[in-house]
Amino acid sequence: MLRARPTEPDPSTLRPQRVLLASEGREITQAAVTFAATLARQGDGKVHVFSVARVWGTSLGFPNPGLLPSRREWDQQRAVVEHAVNALKKRGVEAEGHVLATRKATKRIVGEAERLGCDVIVMAADPSRSQLVGDFMWSQEPQRVKRRARVPVYLVES
Repeated sequence: MLRARPTEPDPSTLRPQRVLLASEGREITQAAVTFAATLARQGDGKVHVFSVARVWGTSLGFPNPGLLPSRREWDQQRAVVEHAVNALKKRGVEAEGHVLATRKATKRIVGEAERLGCDVIVMAADPSRSQLVGDFMWSQEPQRVKRRARVPVYLVES
């Protein structure tokens, strides 16, 4: 059964100490960077930028080197994180970031938010589709994060 998640609180009322600006592998848009910077400034907090380098699966239940992210994919994700961190620092916000590889981006993003003690998650996202169809699409990963996270998740549609 599909259940509706309560709406997120008005972002102008939040005072987060830690904001997670996350990506499941897509570019982090300037709109998402701006939104995360605004939230961080409201709480005099900092932003942690996190991106996922996608592992494409397993072979017979074991990791297969051919399915792991290539050097080029790692470099692309590092560039995404570095670009976002630099944009946040230009806005006067303390920021740092890193990249991890995983097959389960939702679980990893939510886990990073919990591990880092983040008060809010911000992600760039495509427009939402129905949950039934969206569960089969990698582009709907931000919506899955929103459903699973225990903290408010703000999706900045591109």
